[in-house]
Amino acid sequence: MRRGVGIPQLGGAKALVLHRTHADASALLRQLAAIGLDAQAVWPELSADAVLADYVFFDADSGFDGQMPWATGEAPMPLIALIGTEAPGRVEWALRQRADAHLVKPLGNAGIYAALLIARQRFDERQAMIREIASLRAQVSERRTVIQAMLRLTEAGKSEAEAFDHLRRLAMDKRITVEEAAAALLAAPALKAQNKRA
Repeated sequence: MRRGVGIPQLGGAKALVLHRTHADASALLRQLAAIGLDAQAVWPELSADAVLADYVFFDADSGFDGQMPWATGEAPMPLIALIGTEAPGRVEWALRQRADAHLVKPLGNAGIYAALLIARQRFDERQAMIREIASLRAQVSERRTVIQAMLRLTEAGKSEAEAFDHLRRLAMDKRITVEEAAAALLAAPALKAQNKRA
């Protein structure tokens, strides 16, 4: 039977536990070490080099804004919330951090490995979605650029077919994409006057 999702290697991964000194933090550090992670507890805030960590566990009960060295919800690694109270404000704060998984306090020996795997998968999926959205937005922007360049050429007296052919030839001559040729045409005001004379 083939697995649909690859299980990442956790041995040697670096984890930070953003939690004040407490039995829960100690239990978590022991379990992470047993799984093979290099784990360290930190409080009250993460330093700038925290961006190098592979995972961050954070105390949702005592956490506060500005505690992490990145913009809220933009962690560069999977986050796992440690939740002991279900007060709506605390859960909402954890959600704003974009926690990829959570563990319920008091912590035991179970659930930590699964939380690591789930957090990694959710984080990777979200990052892939962000990249895909950025790519789609870029494509839409490039299409608008081509349309604007074609409009400029048709305003100068070319037919739509001639306008596209002009862009295509410009792209081929400069060995660039049609979208890049359109952007170059729009960026060069002198071309507008040349096109009107053509």
